[in-house]
Amino acid sequence: MSTYLVTGSNRGIGLTFVKSLLTRGDRVVATCRNRSKASDLTALQNEHPALEILELDVADAASLDSFPARLGDTAIDVFISNAGVYGPRGANFGNLSGADWEPVLLVNAVAPVLLTQLIMDNLRQGSDRKLIYITSKMGSIDDNGGGGQYVYRSSKAALNAAVKSLSIDLADDGFNVLLLHPGWVQTDMGGPSALIDTGTSVDGMLQLIDQLGPAQNGQFLAYDGKQIPW
Repeated sequence: MSTYLVTGSNRGIGLTFVKSLLTRGDRVVATCRNRSKASDLTALQNEHPALEILELDVADAASLDSFPARLGDTAIDVFISNAGVYGPRGANFGNLSGADWEPVLLVNAVAPVLLTQLIMDNLRQGSDRKLIYITSKMGSIDDNGGGGQYVYRSSKAALNAAVKSLSIDLADDGFNVLLLHPGWVQTDMGGPSALIDTGTSVDGMLQLIDQLGPAQNGQFLAYDGKQIPW
């Protein structure tokens, strides 16, 4: 049994990660911005005593900085950084502003790395030492053949660049780092026309996480194991 920390766990992919991990017998520390509004997540605690729920708003500096105190001395084997936002859908060229970019870059690219930095003591106490960052193929510069989506694309490209550096800087400490594209998933963000459901996505990603070792450290993979160009 491993202990997983999963951010953005109140719905969608994050909630499915929590359900799947609990079902197979792992312990989960799940975060959400507001516990009182995370009814699906909190309902799981009645069935699974191995679930701990902590409030965390990755867009709020005070919430981030105080999170290690809430986490305490819990050893984290696997960190899944899942919390993310899409940003304004209508932010296209000619209609962009700094106000569109700033919160999306903060949540998608800056906060995951800052949170990793803040909880390093907990991660070093863990035995698995796996760091997982949910990104998107839309952050691939090579794969961008459609243009547009400036805010979301750039935020995920920034995350990819930062996490690639993490995979190099933390390798000597025994950490293995992976960037995962979950696919086009039927969630609030992905919409009803998406190609796969959350279960298919999470099942595939968990297989990759379970197999993660030094040979896969620093890779950018889709949920089905296909390598994505940077």
